[in-house]
Amino acid sequence: MALRTADQYLAGLRDGRFVTFKGERVKDVTTHEHLGIGARHTALDFELAEMAEHRQLFTWTDDDGQTHSRYYKRPENSQDLLNRREMIETSTRIGDSVVLLVKEIGTDALFALDLVSRVVDAKAGTQYNKRVAAFHQHCRDNDLTLAVAQTDVKGDRSLLPSEQEHPDYFVHIVEEREDGIIVRGAKAHTTGTPFVDEIIVLPTRAIAEADAAYAVAFAIPVNTPGVKLLASPFGGGHSLGAFHSPVSSRHRLVDTLTVFDDVFVPKERVFLQKEWQAAGFLANTFVEFHRFTAISYKPPLCDLFIGAAALLAQYNGIHKVSHVRDKLTKLITWTETVRALSRAAAFDCRVTDFGLAVPNIIQTNLAKYHFAAHYHEAICWVQDIAGGLVVTGPDEADMASAVTRPFIDRFLGGAGVNAEDRLKALNLVHDLTASDFGGYNQLLSIHAEGSLEAQKITIYRDYDLDRCKDLAAGIIDVEWK
Repeated sequence: MALRTADQYLAGLRDGRFVTFKGERVKDVTTHEHLGIGARHTALDFELAEMAEHRQLFTWTDDDGQTHSRYYKRPENSQDLLNRREMIETSTRIGDSVVLLVKEIGTDALFALDLVSRVVDAKAGTQYNKRVAAFHQHCRDNDLTLAVAQTDVKGDRSLLPSEQEHPDYFVHIVEEREDGIIVRGAKAHTTGTPFVDEIIVLPTRAIAEADAAYAVAFAIPVNTPGVKLLASPFGGGHSLGAFHSPVSSRHRLVDTLTVFDDVFVPKERVFLQKEWQAAGFLANTFVEFHRFTAISYKPPLCDLFIGAAALLAQYNGIHKVSHVRDKLTKLITWTETVRALSRAAAFDCRVTDFGLAVPNIIQTNLAKYHFAAHYHEAICWVQDIAGGLVVTGPDEADMASAVTRPFIDRFLGGAGVNAEDRLKALNLVHDLTASDFGGYNQLLSIHAEGSLEAQKITIYRDYDLDRCKDLAAGIIDVEWK
């Protein structure tokens, strides 16, 4: 099958999938008032692959002459990772700083499964890698979209899965059959699920032997019986239209509580089945790829912060004030550090003995940590430059009223700019930093792709401290090992 068009992609979402929004079943996610915005946003992936100016970046031709989405290109070297990074940053920028995330995260999981399944097969005599390869080819050849359900709802986080009040806080196997398995449980924070063809399920943590039933990885179509998607209304559900919400009225991510209510998974779609020693390995390997995706889609939002702040500094007549220049410089430093580290992670990749390029773990986590640790500071810098009208400005209806419009035009203009254009810039800052959408992004900056503490743990765990101790010990001529 050739690459799908945006229309073909959207038609594929009308397959009877079980999606709810605010307690009601959604018949068609593509036409729903809220979810439809997310569906049209993710369709950009298919539009970009058709555009002459973007086709080379977003597609790839295999050795048989078949053209596929570049997301399915298995990274083999630094250039492959750089191409992937550029593709993700470009699509996010065209999405007005909102990542598409219907192929990025799923292919991250495929690469991780490729690596981990080889190790498990070698140790346990299983045949998982053949299944992973077949599923990868199926998705590539049919130009499918993918979500990843990894984060279990967890219950009491101090307890292991088998120690919980009830067994379903973590997705687990409840029955093993000749032709497959039955699974039960729920996953939280599953992004883009209403808008994809397939869901890949991965374990979320290292577990003990008593929790072997929770060591499970698989992939199934979204419309599989027993799969229920409870869509969250947050992240743009209160959009006030394009004037007040210039980004979130047109672009939106949707997350779900993804329920597996005794779902049957065919044997050929099972990639881990009770090999409990590999659960943590798979979870961490997925993160190695997915955090690289994360730091690839962050810069467009950072750029938008810079642009909105600089525009309002000019409109407010303060662009030459020293503290304003200082804040803009900090925004630029923040942005370009993240961008540079994402590129460095590709250049300094590790290539496995079977030819899979893995982004540099330290640099990937440094980029993610730097972005998240300074995100709320960045909001303060932007809001300080913009001013209080970000949250006290007039409504769009006031702009349309013959009674109130003259006062707005008279009193709310700025330095060489009319009131309407100044208000549009102020509303952009409101949408990015002070709206439901802005609050959603603030939480995402901390918790998406792993918390700040998760990045710190990874940086400490993977850094070569012995090399540094050798250096110090050599200078003072002591032995430490």
